[in-house]
Amino acid sequence: MDDFHKIRRLPPYVFEPVDRLKAKARAAGADIIDLGMGNPDLPTPKHIVDKLTETVMNPRTHRYSTSRGIPGLRKAQAAYYERRFGVTLNPDTEIVATLGSKEGFANMAQAITSPGDVVLVPNPTYPIHSFGFIMSGGVVRSMPAEPNEEFFRAIDRAVRHSIPKPIALIVNYPANPTAYTVDLDFYKQVIKVAKEHDIMVLSDLAYSEIYFGETPPPSILQVDGAKDIAVEFTSLSKTFSMPGWRMGFAVGNERMIKALARVKSYLDYGAFTPIQVAAASALNGSEDCVEEARAIYKQRRDVMIESFGRAGWDIPVPDATMFAWVPIPEKFRERGSLEFAKELVANAHVAVAPGVGFGEYGDDYVRLAFVENEQRIRQAARNIRRFLASD
Repeated sequence: MDDFHKIRRLPPYVFEPVDRLKAKARAAGADIIDLGMGNPDLPTPKHIVDKLTETVMNPRTHRYSTSRGIPGLRKAQAAYYERRFGVTLNPDTEIVATLGSKEGFANMAQAITSPGDVVLVPNPTYPIHSFGFIMSGGVVRSMPAEPNEEFFRAIDRAVRHSIPKPIALIVNYPANPTAYTVDLDFYKQVIKVAKEHDIMVLSDLAYSEIYFGETPPPSILQVDGAKDIAVEFTSLSKTFSMPGWRMGFAVGNERMIKALARVKSYLDYGAFTPIQVAAASALNGSEDCVEEARAIYKQRRDVMIESFGRAGWDIPVPDATMFAWVPIPEKFRERGSLEFAKELVANAHVAVAPGVGFGEYGDDYVRLAFVENEQRIRQAARNIRRFLASD
């Protein structure tokens, strides 16, 4: 398998050693508290499940669907963007339904990347942001993940020193794994700079509805003229606790959306129609379930910060996402994030995501997900306190 060109370009899956240890410990009877994978544990709201159940009883919905998404679903996404961001989208030309944002990102990379094209990608970041382009023959140039002046200086350096010039820039706020957030002024500067250098912008907004302050995260498409160069990816996985349903969207620049739709037309027939109908129902329905989920994640975040802090491990306070991006305790830092994560599984029965899995600049950190209930989070803190005291 390693002889295949594209496989050779992919590094070993960093999370695999932790997953193996986790499985081995569970097989031996250990109670592993899993804060590693960002896999929402909250049930999908009942009205969405009911709509799926109702629709699947109609045998006509069992046939092939359409790869760009059924019209009602694309109209529902357009209505969501109008309601939430004040952004007007044409459902026929500026929206494609995707099999989660991950598939959308990977196929957009296939659509717009030529061999050797340079893409500017944050480091650390969600792996598909880099590897979607690497698998498409592109070259990744790392960018700072933190949204400050150094971010824009890095773009300037990349434009001056990259041969060929970068074709695209990835932005991801609220960010996975770092939980960084931005305001609209940041996006205005991104669009200004990208237009000056003729660079496409791909924005990952999967965590738009998991925020803990008063101000909801903005969309890059709120910037005047952003649709000239930008496409944004969203997902229902976190917003409506629908990770296994694989439902997301790409919206924005008509030329890029058309290219994505064409690639998808060769690869899939879209999600199962009842899933699309239920997804439209989610977008068109009450947002009470979204607010309830947001409140649960906030409470879990607060419990983690309080209990882990008392255990001797300070957790930076994330303003959004379902993650905390946490520096490894000083006395373990030289071992790196993968070894530290393995030690936590073996000695504290707590699983975390090693930061190096999101890029080499994440190796001093681990990512903790708010995917266990408050009692389990407190138990994890007790286990970690004993582990830190015994080392």
